[in-house]
Amino acid sequence: MSSGYVVTQLDEMEEVSDGRCPVRPVRALMGITSFGVNAWTGHNAGDRIINEHDEGDDGGDSQEELYLVQQGRATFELNGERVEAPAGTFVFVRPNVKRTAFAEEPETTIVALGGTPGKAYEPQGWEIWAPLNPLYQAGKYDEVADRGRALLEEHSQYGGLFYNVACCESLAGQTEEAIEHLRVAIDRSKAFRSLAADDSDFDPIRDELAFKELVSS
Repeated sequence: MSSGYVVTQLDEMEEVSDGRCPVRPVRALMGITSFGVNAWTGHNAGDRIINEHDEGDDGGDSQEELYLVQQGRATFELNGERVEAPAGTFVFVRPNVKRTAFAEEPETTIVALGGTPGKAYEPQGWEIWAPLNPLYQAGKYDEVADRGRALLEEHSQYGGLFYNVACCESLAGQTEEAIEHLRVAIDRSKAFRSLAADDSDFDPIRDELAFKELVSS
């Protein structure tokens, strides 16, 4: 890295995976803090490139997203409508639109940028947590909590990491640790207060007075 800028190639970036679609976390790898940007590659024709999701208020963060098909050819599904997208195509998607995309050619790559209108970007470190997600999905909450706490020592700036660790600690019966890490997550971003209030991962500690105070403050 030279002073003030970074230059790299897509194939020099290591992919990470949460058990679904592998992604190159461009924002994190290049040290970008003001907006989100990632690159997704379908290595084989027919691969899903973008996980099916929307960014609405129900579980999302109301992000607008802009996709650029950087190479290859993709098919997007936007609220069930198929859109063909050869290389060079921009696709802009508003928060409540359900979206996914598939590779029509090998090595099809989509660059995605996102942000919430009227709100400063807050990186949450999801790309650092991603390798632990398969263990979480498998119900290995004690192991994920232990490994997550190790990540916190290196990446304490990310509220999302504290939140995810708190979820696993709650499910693992580690009540005091879960409440403390949730407290830190909320200190990093107030958005985690309302998210925790409805998150079933916190059902084991929902009746704890300290938890009630955190989500109702």
